[in-house]
Amino acid sequence: MPRYTSLAITNPDDLRFGFAPKPVNTRMGMSIGGGEVYPELNFTLPTMTIEEKTKPEIRAHYHEIITGALKRAAELDANGVVIEFETLPPMTWEPQLGIDLAKILLTGMNDAHAKWGLKSVLRMTPNDNREMIRPPLMRSGKYWEAMLETFHGSAAAGAELLSIESVGGKEVHDEALTMADLKGVIFGTAILGARDMAFLWGNLVAIAKRHGVQPAGDSACGFGNTAMVLAEQKLIPRVFAAVVRPITAVRALVAHEQGAVGPGKDCAYENPILKAITGCPIAMEGKTAACAHLSPVGNIAAAACDTWSNESVQNIKLLGGMAPTCYMEQLIYDTRLMNLANSDGKAAALMLRNLFVRSDAALDPQAYVLTPENTIRFAKAIIGQPTHYLSAVAVAREAVAAIKEGAAAGKVRIADKEKPYLDRLQKTVDRLPDDEQEFIADMLESVDQSKFRKEDYGFAK
Repeated sequence: MPRYTSLAITNPDDLRFGFAPKPVNTRMGMSIGGGEVYPELNFTLPTMTIEEKTKPEIRAHYHEIITGALKRAAELDANGVVIEFETLPPMTWEPQLGIDLAKILLTGMNDAHAKWGLKSVLRMTPNDNREMIRPPLMRSGKYWEAMLETFHGSAAAGAELLSIESVGGKEVHDEALTMADLKGVIFGTAILGARDMAFLWGNLVAIAKRHGVQPAGDSACGFGNTAMVLAEQKLIPRVFAAVVRPITAVRALVAHEQGAVGPGKDCAYENPILKAITGCPIAMEGKTAACAHLSPVGNIAAAACDTWSNESVQNIKLLGGMAPTCYMEQLIYDTRLMNLANSDGKAAALMLRNLFVRSDAALDPQAYVLTPENTIRFAKAIIGQPTHYLSAVAVAREAVAAIKEGAAAGKVRIADKEKPYLDRLQKTVDRLPDDEQEFIADMLESVDQSKFRKEDYGFAK
């Protein structure tokens, strides 16, 4: 597998919103990462069952969402919007349903372009249903085949950006998080996760090439964001979740090693590290994603974004209108401010970016690890290693060091009860072997092998 050996962005001042060394151009003329930040709207159904008798209602919801949101975007003079369709599980295990809904969205987008000149592009994100079987069946079976069919059908219909929140390695990683087990985290992300990503994204890049669309990127949402949510619930230390975040970049980077070009998935808070390494544009979410989950990184997440997302909002009625339409408005105003700063020059853009960073970074280690300076530091650690395992070890070491240094310098607040965890994490990293095979052999003896299929990760049964 090809590895990145140099950074696309080496100066923290060049890691900023709206600009990526390798912009992605769309059929309607949007240049993502080419100097403008675009709103990226994500939505879902209200609470309801998905079955044959509700399909007409489901189709009506998606028609209402796209027509209302794009009408508001045109009224607010948006220069372009990204629409993300994250399928719900039944929409992927029944591919035709997901494809039909994608066509409804695409029809609405084409109509808005014809009527108002509004540019748009559809990101298709099928749900990764492989974990519906226990232990998950990762490389074959009905869920795998249905997922590929959903990608094929939606790309053929006109979805230009292909993404997924893949789950390879979660079988081990979930338990490791609850136990604050750094070794298990590294095994789940850099061994199991990286191997699954190589297989999965080899297939997705081939699908994208076949249909002439863009393999956009993955997200370690089920890994890093799960850690963030557990930390918010005070179930694991915040410093532990902060160290997990840059480790997840090792896993997500594999999509780019296989050929992904961005924009990276919005819920991948590890994306700034990937942007520094690859130069590809990224989607990010922050304060406007509170409809889906809470976080301590609401502003700093915008520092390097090329599209700005709301995560996912249900199609329910609010006082201002339907929720997706309201969120489209919020995203447009956020991106309008960023684009104005860019139009005033780099100094103005950096002033706004730095305010985004400073407003969060000192208050939580999970925000602190996302500063541009730390992002570049972690990116350097990742590319300096020959294997994903050694990259994970190196970036874990850098993350612990960065947090300790930041706390000592008064740059980030660490709760007194959490400070001992940093020393424990440091000791764990220092004891990790340099030999990957030694690490794998040790972990295979200690993890519950009934939770995953060894052969699906390249191990002998």
